[in-house]
Amino acid sequence: MLFLLQLVMGILLIVSMIGYMQFVRKVMSIRWEFIPIFVFSAIACIVYFAGLAGQLFTGSIVVLVTGLLLFRGRVIHALYQSKRGSWSFSFSLFQLSFLSGVFVFLLILFHTELTHYDNFSHWAIVVKEMLSTNAFPTPNSDLIEFKNYPLGTSSFIYYICRFMGHTQPIMLLAQGLLIFSCFYAMFGIVSEKKRFLLYAFLGLGLSTLSFFNLTIRITNLLVDFLLPIFALAIVAAIYQYRHDLKRACIIILPLAGLLTVIKSTGIIFAAVGLIFLVYIWLTNKQRANWKIGLAVLGTIAGALLPYFSWSWRMATVFRGVNNKFEGAAAALKSGKTAEQKWDILVLFLKSSVDITSRPVLGIVIFEVAAIAASIVAHVVLKKKWNLWKVLIALNVVVVLYYAGILALYLFSMPVDEAVRLAGFERYASSIVVLFAGGLVLCAAVDIERTFHYRIGEVPDYQSFKTVQTKRHYQQGIIACMALAATTLLSEYNGMISITRTYDKTLPYEVHTVTGDRWYTGGKEDRSKYLFYGSDRDQQVTSYYMQYVGRYFLYAPNVDGIVLFYEDNMDNLLSNYDYLVVIETDLNAKMLLKKHYGIDMQKGIYKITRSGDQITLTLTSV
Repeated sequence: MLFLLQLVMGILLIVSMIGYMQFVRKVMSIRWEFIPIFVFSAIACIVYFAGLAGQLFTGSIVVLVTGLLLFRGRVIHALYQSKRGSWSFSFSLFQLSFLSGVFVFLLILFHTELTHYDNFSHWAIVVKEMLSTNAFPTPNSDLIEFKNYPLGTSSFIYYICRFMGHTQPIMLLAQGLLIFSCFYAMFGIVSEKKRFLLYAFLGLGLSTLSFFNLTIRITNLLVDFLLPIFALAIVAAIYQYRHDLKRACIIILPLAGLLTVIKSTGIIFAAVGLIFLVYIWLTNKQRANWKIGLAVLGTIAGALLPYFSWSWRMATVFRGVNNKFEGAAAALKSGKTAEQKWDILVLFLKSSVDITSRPVLGIVIFEVAAIAASIVAHVVLKKKWNLWKVLIALNVVVVLYYAGILALYLFSMPVDEAVRLAGFERYASSIVVLFAGGLVLCAAVDIERTFHYRIGEVPDYQSFKTVQTKRHYQQGIIACMALAATTLLSEYNGMISITRTYDKTLPYEVHTVTGDRWYTGGKEDRSKYLFYGSDRDQQVTSYYMQYVGRYFLYAPNVDGIVLFYEDNMDNLLSNYDYLVVIETDLNAKMLLKKHYGIDMQKGIYKITRSGDQITLTLTSV
């Protein structure tokens, strides 16, 4: 019965989003490439503000119902048009190819479970709490440690999961919709839709971004990959509507607004897109038009509204609550020593130029490729490409971004994390994706401007300067598609491998023992749990096992241990309500048998205290 209900609600959710997309298409007359991400971002922003107002569930219902009403209106209109014989619907070759590829990857996500550490320390547990309470976390939410993390994508994931089900695959599916709609928007930078080579080239270039995304690949809820691709989607929309900036402003407003609350660093990536908007406004002979200038300024102000609203929430609702990476002044006063800062600086510089690392390798490869392409365009093709200008601008962005990361390590991040540059590859991968993606988009535009004939200037059968030119065009399509397919196949195999090996991961082991607990009203389990297991890969000392346990048990009081000391066993166990055995070993089995008369096995043991006597009772396996 529950499955049937979720199926019906899932269908209604899909129909609602289609209703929004059809409405946007009719009212705004924008290209299909930008409609999905525009609709998804707008929904996320609306749900986000509803959450700030304490109406998360009510806001979601209103969004769903409004979309259904819009769909009903469009169906009635379509039926009327079909009777008149003027209604038609079709897909282009590119759209069919893209949708087929997206379907394959979404299908994989639909069978994928979460494994990454940070899912359980924040990204997944915050969504679970939102679904359990139908509200944003409060200062009393003991399950959420990093309460200052914005809830942009979490709001969208909540909206999807609220109606389709709250399982981990649905969470991944929801975030996958954002990711692939961003990629779809990037293809909107192509003006001449009949030039399939441009789509093939973009497909190749954008598929290589997955190579620099292995540490933050789409099989988890981490948002580091969303940051750059949202910025790239904004750039694509601005460029495509550079001669109609009012329309561009409307499109990017929800995108930039959501980007500012995806993560605290999202404001940096949003700034890249907004600065590009200002640049286009000032250089595209529209400076004298005060209406356009007002639209640009209004877009910037509107995009910053979610960011400042979150800052206001942190300053009021969470006043006095210490959060991760906050309090730079306190860090300067009582944090790192001069020697520690020097060590951090040296390690940072070494890591930033380490050619064997994936981020540095990506920057070097695309740097060389962009320089080589610019030289060939100038010397051989006799064309003036803008690629070299974009390369310079992106290099400035990279340098400033790295400077910001360094400041984070020196002044804000805790010492134990800063001295080992915790998360460096992930942070660096985000800017490499922006760097590489920006060059690919620019190269696609330059290639489009390089064609001898524009679409529409001559009949289609005369669209090539020579027969040899046409042959090169066809060979280019085949080569790009083959390389793109190879790259995507590698990503596909990597995701399949992650899915198939889930039963060898710690989350799987914990889940088989604890189950995935959801409580009515979101009331936390206040019992105290002690997890026992080995410390392979530092899963206990890094607090990974404890975070996983907190997620599945929906309990904030979870500790971990890797070894029992016989003299202290009674004293230790008396402080807890349950012992959760994830893994067993001979020493622990012997001690539990000797002191409590049980044959230790995986499961949850109820700890009962009667005076000085401790009793362990197996409650579930």
